[in-house]
Parts: sequence; C-alpha cells; structure tokens
Amino acid sequence: MGKNDVMIGLEIHGYIESEEKLFCRCKNFHDMKKIKPNTNVCPVCTGQPGSKPMLPNKSAIDKIIEIGLILGCKVNVVPRVMVFQRKHYSWPDMPYGYQKTISGGHSDNVAVKGKFEGIGITEVHLEEDPAAWNPESGKVDYNRAGVPLVEIVTDPDFKSSVEVVEWLKKLVLTLSYIRALNKDAGIKADVNVNIKGVSERVEIKNVNSISEIARAIDSEIERHKKEKPKSIETRRWNSDGGITELMRSKENQADYRFISDPDLPALKIDKKRVDKLKKKIPETPMEKLDKIIKKHKIGKKDAEVLTQNLDIAELYEEILEKGVDSKFALPWITVEWFSVLNYNKKSMDDVEINVEHFVELLSLVKDGKITPLKGKEILRKFIPKSFSAGKEALKSGKIDDENELRKVIEKVVRDNEKVVEDYKNGEKKSLNFLMGQIMKETDRRADFVVARKVLERELK
Repeated sequence: MGKNDVMIGLEIHGYIESEEKLFCRCKNFHDMKKIKPNTNVCPVCTGQPGSKPMLPNKSAIDKIIEIGLILGCKVNVVPRVMVFQRKHYSWPDMPYGYQKTISGGHSDNVAVKGKFEGIGITEVHLEEDPAAWNPESGKVDYNRAGVPLVEIVTDPDFKSSVEVVEWLKKLVLTLSYIRALNKDAGIKADVNVNIKGVSERVEIKNVNSISEIARAIDSEIERHKKEKPKSIETRRWNSDGGITELMRSKENQADYRFISDPDLPALKIDKKRVDKLKKKIPETPMEKLDKIIKKHKIGKKDAEVLTQNLDIAELYEEILEKGVDSKFALPWITVEWFSVLNYNKKSMDDVEINVEHFVELLSLVKDGKITPLKGKEILRKFIPKSFSAGKEALKSGKIDDENELRKVIEKVVRDNEKVVEDYKNGEKKSLNFLMGQIMKETDRRADFVVARKVLERELK
C-alpha cells in the first residue's frame, strides 16, 4: 500500500457572490449572525404553502458559467438543457423536504469535464442553500435559506492532504479573480476518501475551512489503513476529537428520489452568452504569476504577493505601462500600499485609485522633488480616493540645503541633550531618534542622506 493507492475527491461548496437569493428577492447576506434570525425571509424561501419560486437569479447563473470556464470545463449549451431537480431528504433545515439543484440523474450539469492545476473537475453545478438548523436548541433560522451555492466536484485525483491544501488555496485565489464567491463566507467540502484495493469510499460531510479539511483527510486515511472499512459510509468530522464519526450508510441517487421540479423551467444557455462571459475571464493567478516574473524580471516571492489580488496585480502592471521602473515601483505596491490598505482595513474594492495619481506620486519621489517619507505620508491620504499629489509637492518640497538643515539640527540637538549624551556614550540607536526628530521638525521634507551627514558632523 503506497501513496498512489490513496484516492481523495472533493465536493466543494461556496456561496456565490450575488445581490439576491436564488429563487426570490431576499438579500443574499452571508454573515447571518449580524442580522436577527428569520428576518431576511419571504414565503418562497421559507416554503410556505402555495408559494412558488421565481425564475432563477441571472447573476448567479452567470457566475456558475464563469466558474466553469476558469476551471477549464465544457459549458453545456443548447440544444442541451439543464433541469432543476428536487433532491429529497428529511431534515429540519429544508422546509419543503427537498433541495432545488441542477444535478442528479435526470439533469445535465452546467459545466463538466474540466482540469484545474492537474486535478480533474467532474462537474460544476448550482443549487440552493438550506436553512441553518441548531440541533441543540431545535431552532431553524431561514435567513440563508435559498442562497445560491456552487458545488465543484473533483475527480478522485488527490493523493494526500498536502496536495489538497495547496490546490484549494489556488482554487480560492482563482475564484477571487472573477469575484465568484463571497470572500467572508469561506468554503466547506464533502471529502471522499478510500484506499484502492483496501477500503471502500467514505464521504465526510460538511468540513469547514481548509485546515480542517486537511485534518479530516489525515485522520480518515489512518483509519482506513487500520480498519479497512468495507462498506460505503457517510461520516461527520469531530474536530475536537480529531476523528470521523459514522452518520449513516452512504446515500445514492435513488435515495434522494430526484424528480424534475415542475415549478421551474429548464435552463437553456446559448453559446453567445458563454462567449460573452468568456471574454471577461482574466488570466488565472498562476498564469499572471509566470507572466509577471518573466516580463518584469522580479522575484517569485514578490510576484506571489502581487498576484494574491487581481486588482493589485493590475495596478502594478498599469503603473509599469506608464513608464515607471518595475523595481522602483515594486516596494511601493507590495509594502507601502498593502500596509495602507491593511491599516485602514480596506480592500481595493473599497477605494478609488487613479493610476495617474499613483504614477505622479512615484515620479515626485524618484525625481527627488519630495522625500520618500513625504511620499508615504501622501500615499496614506489616498484612502478612500486618490488625488493629484502636485499641490502637496509644492508645499512639501525636499530640503537638501545644508545651511537650512543645520538650523533645524542645532535646535533638535539643544532640545534633546540627554539623547545626544547617550549617543556620545555609544548608544548608536540614539541617532535614529534624533533623525526622527529632524523629520518631524521638517514635516518629513528633510533629505535623509544630507540631514544625517550634517547631524553626524554636528554631534562630533
């Protein structure tokens, strides 16, 4: 029994980024803890008698198509049609006793037979989320009932949890490039594990987070090696105990009693719609990473930082297209701009950045018209909207005249006698404090190199 005998497949579920639920006009919130239970509801998503689903959310279907395309799948277009199925099961989180889904034995899936980072994609389909049932209190919150979900089913091509973790990180990053999933909701997965010729396939349901998925896989592989399970099972992941626990025998399609939903028309996707969406699909992060490394001659580590966010990577590329040196611009993006965003708890979606303003600021610094410290100060003011730094530069010109700086430095030395004494007694870090005071006195306009030279001369 070797590594190659292990077979791991994933059924990945993610919340689609859209304004509304799938079959009604209720809002598609994701952090349901922030709103009162059962307030984001209507007769449709709570399954009240006599209510009928509205036509499916168009933007959710577009996102499913885009997901299929970026994962290298074939999108099923007319004359093939996708039929919404009723997937029956008795569980308190589904008020009408079934889930509406484009999957099952009587329907084609939206996208099939893809390949992403070496792993086969069996299918990509669309379905609705159930409500949230709390088995301890017996209460059901329908706020999220009917929210559009994507399910991405892989072939059993993984051999270890390490492969799964690296692949899932790339998947989540790639889907962020097309803004397919809600970034705050995360993903969950049903994990299928077996050892070829040794054990039957076991499905571990609803494992949340990539790290927990890895733990569940490692635990289950060890169990298969020891117990060699011979029946197909559905199990749950006990995170506290670090083990999987039996839920029931594995259902098959017949157990779900799939039937076509008579309240919903068949979904027809024409080729023109697919071609239009295909034009919007960007490079994957891995493709962009290779391009940036080769084209701009920067290191892999810096390129990886850039490609963690499509908008950041595109901002960098647009800056270079304006003639700014790639190595000069790089730290202003990967260090300074990232720190500004993080400090303000903002993403690129939250700010309005004009690339011309960014280029102007970098040019003022590179040409020596303002100091790097002053440039960083102006950059911090680019939240929430950038502006021309020209006016700031007029009143923020660099001070590199030694006579002008000497007056400032003499004042700093007089005002900080104890620090000066410490420096003379060998405390070299005291020099940094004094330089900081000089920058403060000059509103960060002092030329660092010239000011340090004058200061060291003054201290002697």
